[in-house]
Amino acid sequence: MATRGNRSEKVKRIFQQFDSNRDGGLNREEMAALVVAVNPRVKFSDEQIKAILDEVFRTYGEYIEGEKGLTYEGLLRTYDDGAGDVDRDFDALGLELSFDEDAKNKEIRVRAGSDEVSSSSIAEERVMESQKKQRTAAWAVSPNHGIVFDDTWKIVDDLELLIKRLKVQSKDAKLRGDNNSNNNFDTYSDAGWSRELGPSSETGEKRVSWVESGHGYAVFLKELGVLRSRADGARSREEAFDGHMAIGRVLYENQLFKEALVSFKRAFELQPVDIRPHFRSGNCLYALCRYKEAKEEFLLALEAAENGGNQWSYLLPQIYVNLGISLEGEGMVLSACEYYREAAILCPTHFRALKLLGSALFGVGECRAAVKALEEAIFMKPDYADAHCDLASALHAMGEDERAIEVFQKAIDLKPGHIDALYNLGGLYMDLGRFQRASEMYARVLAVWPNHWRAQLNKAVSLLGAEETEEAKKALKEALKMTNRIELHDAIAHLKQMQKKKVKGNGAANGEGSFIIIEASKFKVVSEKTSLRQDLASALQIRAFQRVTRLSRCDVELLKKEMSDNDVPLSYSGTGVPQKSIRKPNLEQILRKLLNFLKPETFQGAVKAMNERILAVLDMTGSGRVDVGMFYAILAPICTGPPEKRKRVAYDALLWRSVNDGVAPSQIRRVDALDYIKLLRAIYLPTGGSSELHEVRGEMDISMISFSQFLAMFDDRDWGFGILSTLMKLETGDRNRHGDHVCSVCRYPIIGSRFKETKSRFSLCNQCYCEGKVPPTFKQEEYRFKEYISESEAMKEKCRCFNVQSNATT
Repeated sequence: MATRGNRSEKVKRIFQQFDSNRDGGLNREEMAALVVAVNPRVKFSDEQIKAILDEVFRTYGEYIEGEKGLTYEGLLRTYDDGAGDVDRDFDALGLELSFDEDAKNKEIRVRAGSDEVSSSSIAEERVMESQKKQRTAAWAVSPNHGIVFDDTWKIVDDLELLIKRLKVQSKDAKLRGDNNSNNNFDTYSDAGWSRELGPSSETGEKRVSWVESGHGYAVFLKELGVLRSRADGARSREEAFDGHMAIGRVLYENQLFKEALVSFKRAFELQPVDIRPHFRSGNCLYALCRYKEAKEEFLLALEAAENGGNQWSYLLPQIYVNLGISLEGEGMVLSACEYYREAAILCPTHFRALKLLGSALFGVGECRAAVKALEEAIFMKPDYADAHCDLASALHAMGEDERAIEVFQKAIDLKPGHIDALYNLGGLYMDLGRFQRASEMYARVLAVWPNHWRAQLNKAVSLLGAEETEEAKKALKEALKMTNRIELHDAIAHLKQMQKKKVKGNGAANGEGSFIIIEASKFKVVSEKTSLRQDLASALQIRAFQRVTRLSRCDVELLKKEMSDNDVPLSYSGTGVPQKSIRKPNLEQILRKLLNFLKPETFQGAVKAMNERILAVLDMTGSGRVDVGMFYAILAPICTGPPEKRKRVAYDALLWRSVNDGVAPSQIRRVDALDYIKLLRAIYLPTGGSSELHEVRGEMDISMISFSQFLAMFDDRDWGFGILSTLMKLETGDRNRHGDHVCSVCRYPIIGSRFKETKSRFSLCNQCYCEGKVPPTFKQEEYRFKEYISESEAMKEKCRCFNVQSNATT
């Protein structure tokens, strides 16, 4: 660790380097040159430079001397406050301390001390003090949030001895690798810019999981209580606060998060206006996976920081970042994006905030914006493996596969055991049909994380694609040992079928049998109860969307309750028309209430799907605001509940969104109903939907329609949403299994409806039926299908036919 003397000398050299007119101050032009020079990889805009200089000159006004600008003492204070890293900036400028200068500084310090020091014992004490500070974590000597009082050092020394004794006496401390636990604690780095712009020094690579039931731990807690009492007995509240904060930081550093939390809460009681206890408590709570409580602590810290003026400005970017991370822990990614943006605005060189912003944007499906943010993060920190990985994933989502492969490989070069990069690169190779390379990537994942069942399953699928059937079977059995999911049983059954039938693939590598595709006009149905091929294809897509968003588990009555309980104030769009619109992060909060049964990662996937499919259409202008009434109406048909109730709630949502201008409350405008139907079709039946959507804009029909008229429009099969009946059929029967029946094309067990051709008597699954695939051995002029929702239905029909034949023979 650099001494204070070396540190101030380095700041002086930096100051002299940029004080070009030698007037003893850095004016705005000289300060701008300094900012640009110490950040050579960052391209600042004029607005960014102006914002940085405004903040510096406003925050350190007491160190500004008229036209001269910021004094040397002011520059030293900015570094003391964490607004930069002296060593990093000194090295970036290529400056050096000469031996003569260093010796001179030492001589000056000795002379200054010789007048005061007459005994060697005091000199030795100072040496010991220096050594003590050098062995202590960097935070402890930071002028912003480190140790202030000498007695606090004694408490810290005693606490460190207690922790060492606990580690030695107790065998309870177990190390867990990154792959087997949620290492939330190392998501954060220390407070302030200097720590944020470098690797975290607070935590190691492995997490210690303390077992709290042993005798040694009980003794430790008792002795820790004595240290806390010593802190409480300090001569002043400030010293007591210093003691509890230091105890908390030492405990946090040793991953004793629960005990650290106790200390930070006590510190808050001593100094309620100080934001640091809230900030540190938030870090502890996140490490303990208590995301909601962590978010609340960071919000309190943010509120206190904004009320405290410039005193806490250095900490604001980190509060925003950690608040965003906590929101992501709850699955609230749209909301997290807002705070990452704030952090990046406050600190343009905050590469980690940009990386987190890019990753969050990718997480909600906004790939272009994600690529931009991630590229900026990599520009600032070229060795940022995580940013390379997420950038490659976003590029793959945009179809830029070759570039994505290069970026994935860069991430792996930087960190050979990067699980996400290896796994996602395997998925990319699978998508490209390069199955051998995909299996190699999954094998590398398993070498790092042997019980990664998804990698094992994907390895089996890629081997199957590479026509290595025996190896695929072995890999599937290994996956089955890791997890007993039904998909694996189906996959093994499919492999057995393929071996039994010896069906050769139709040029594809997925094990699918040979087939021919029949045009839709040749597919006939024997009754109205059998789904039309085109309707089934659309209904399957909507059903897949329901599964991803979990809206099929959201009762439509909850939408109605949300409308009645929470009214939305009117806002005005660019056209001046009042409407009930809210920002996307606020809409995400409503969705979290509606889908409160989902785990955070599942909720994040649901929001991504809705953002890509629904919000992208409702917010075509990119304003970030959504007509919430129309959003409710769009959701209603695909929530759970009887079809009549779904339609009623959709109508009520359109009624709710209407501005009260004297219109009867039981009717809606025809133009609003038309607009709704067009949006509904554009979102769920996108073929031709966007052109239809543009046709409705600008219509001025002010006539009103009742609910019964709305139903007629809704149920129209050609111009409405008549497909709802087919969707309902899928919802009630898409988990039904049909005994030993397998699809005659794909050879997988039939789940859902079974479509039996009445002449040739072969069976198709939902997917092959809607795609028009039939076995080539059954080529005929037209095909007539009957749909069986369940096997019991097929058995009943078989029994009826048998009875009819028996009666005929008698």
